[in-house]
Amino acid sequence: MKIVEVAIKVPLNRTFDYLVPEALCTTICSGMRVEVNFANQKKIGIVLGVKDHSDFAIEKLKPITTLLDTTPVFQNDILNLLKFASQYYCFPLGETLQLALPTLLRQGKSPDKTSVVYLDLTRDGQAITTLRGAKQLALVKQLQASGKTPLTEIKALGFASATIKALLKQQLIHEFVEHDNCWQTAELTINKALKLNPEQAIACAAIKQNKGYQTYLLEGITGSGKTEVYLQALADVLAKGKQALVLVPEIGLTPQTVNRFRRRFPNTPIMLWHSALTDSERLQTWRYCEQGSCAIVIGTRSAIFTPFAQLGMIIVDEEHDSSFKQQDSLRYHARDLAVYRAHQAKIPLILGTATPALETLHKALNGKYQLLTLNQRAQTATNNQYCLIDMRGQQEQAGIAQASLAVIKQHLAKQKQVMIFLNRRGFSPTLICHECGWLSNCKRCSTSATYHKGIRSLICHHCGEHERPPMQCPDCGSTQIFPAGKGTEQVEDFLTEQFADIPINRIDRDTTRRKGSLEEALEEINTPGARILIGTQMLAKGHHFPDVSLVVILDVDSGLYSFDFRATEHLAQLITQVSGRAGRSGEAGVVLLQTHFPEHPLLQDLINNGYQDFARFALTERQLTSFPPFSQLALIRAQAHDAKLVQAFLNDLIPKTPIAGIELLGPLPAPLEKIAGQYRYQLHLQAQNRSQLHQYLVQLVEYLNSSKLAAKVRWHIDVDPIDMN
Repeated sequence: MKIVEVAIKVPLNRTFDYLVPEALCTTICSGMRVEVNFANQKKIGIVLGVKDHSDFAIEKLKPITTLLDTTPVFQNDILNLLKFASQYYCFPLGETLQLALPTLLRQGKSPDKTSVVYLDLTRDGQAITTLRGAKQLALVKQLQASGKTPLTEIKALGFASATIKALLKQQLIHEFVEHDNCWQTAELTINKALKLNPEQAIACAAIKQNKGYQTYLLEGITGSGKTEVYLQALADVLAKGKQALVLVPEIGLTPQTVNRFRRRFPNTPIMLWHSALTDSERLQTWRYCEQGSCAIVIGTRSAIFTPFAQLGMIIVDEEHDSSFKQQDSLRYHARDLAVYRAHQAKIPLILGTATPALETLHKALNGKYQLLTLNQRAQTATNNQYCLIDMRGQQEQAGIAQASLAVIKQHLAKQKQVMIFLNRRGFSPTLICHECGWLSNCKRCSTSATYHKGIRSLICHHCGEHERPPMQCPDCGSTQIFPAGKGTEQVEDFLTEQFADIPINRIDRDTTRRKGSLEEALEEINTPGARILIGTQMLAKGHHFPDVSLVVILDVDSGLYSFDFRATEHLAQLITQVSGRAGRSGEAGVVLLQTHFPEHPLLQDLINNGYQDFARFALTERQLTSFPPFSQLALIRAQAHDAKLVQAFLNDLIPKTPIAGIELLGPLPAPLEKIAGQYRYQLHLQAQNRSQLHQYLVQLVEYLNSSKLAAKVRWHIDVDPIDMN
């Protein structure tokens, strides 16, 4: 009788053996799903292999209950990727495999969903420029921009069924179903390929000459035309009948990215993968990719686990972005897994960004990756003009200096758009009592609750706790309670008073909760004329705003001094990315940075020499301090309602005698020590050698699995941490 090795979703670093009924011996193979009995429960597991013997007695083994598949849901390449991820990030294999599956497959449903309902314009619809219904016109414009689009994607953009039905009735759009689309047999249509400048042409030539694996760091300043390089490199891949995966950091970037890709490749099936899709939509994308019916997938970090029939290229846009790092369960970095996957598949990988992560830049400078640079803006002959606004002694309202306000008025008078950037939503970070100094601290966290004036609420952005702001100070009874600090809501109120006739768009998590609201705001922003944009880092990532001529960055100082060794890197990236939203229409933009430390070396280096110079200098600092990428880092984080219990657990992990090559620091309280009533501590592990660190982590995981203290706290291991909090 045959035996199968099965990975089950349990928090154990091991697999389990099951017997195979005689009738299934010839059909079962690795990568298939099976239903098994485990601890008096029915669970779905993944077959890792078929073998003739087990380390356990045959009479103790249970038979599998049901074989759920006729073909594997995981091909060998994806299985190998997931085994690597499980091992590297110290996470149980069974849970890793389940996380990579679409939800419906985790539930045991059939993978066969192989048709997609599309919408497209009729001939009459293509000629439409005006309509009485604003929503109907918006949908027509969307289809004019993107071409044929899945119905579910149209609904995800916020278009209601009534709007779709009205246009169908007017015969301005039509609805049709596509089954397995053999796009490889059709002639590839390429629209409006732009003429490349010399730097772009060199980058494209280098990528196209590649016949196997190579990782390229495409380091291009904002507005230098990185996307055009992606598109022309992809044309070669698609012409060979191969597929491509494009990773973007945020859901908000997928609509504009997919529109541009669809305009370039109108007869090529392009699908999305992100958390806003329904379970059925994600399964549909999964199946289309696996069968080869989809040419390009544009998705967020979890798209790295999507199966492809013939994957020919991977692109990671904004590779520096921390959104590519998963912050719970399997704490993987999609960029790093993309490197592993491209290497295994022997295909090119393009990492594109204006502000490369120092780890990525280090590998490029050492020759591990090939560095391609774009230093010329595609639309503008000159670079943006930077100006530091010294806030010392400066009058300000809602965080905006009078000097900045004067420049804002000048640009609006020219019918240009102005972007105000403040990475803090709400009206103010806290309320303060003028009499006794009471602060509106969250009762469950060691931080303040943010005041949201529009809904008259104090909200903790860490645990989500809501409460009404008090009429009197809880400590002294005074009514002199005032907002302290600035948020985007306060900036919006002030600018609405100052510029009553100018349209204002505020874009943050509070204003984009409703489905389709972000897309609506982005569409409004593209309307010509004077406009003010206010936003958090949601506005900083890859958006193209051609009419923005001025960017004002408030509260630059918050990132200058921090406990996190990556703080200056992240600040420099943020300033560069936000600044890049200006000057994309043909003339140089203006960037104002408000700071109390205008002489700070980071700011001086950044505005005078650019991010490239800053990053290379920052690497020398990292080398002197032996921080990553010149060392390897892991964190063991633990939390519980009892702080002493957490400390005892982490202290128990410290070896009695030092281990060669491993440095331990802690246990230390997390920078935000308490969240949702739980105390959080961490133990830092640092090594010069990656293999030394992982050998130690393997031993540590074995010990943790048998530790009695480990069962009393919540703990996890974070390898290559990005967020030190």
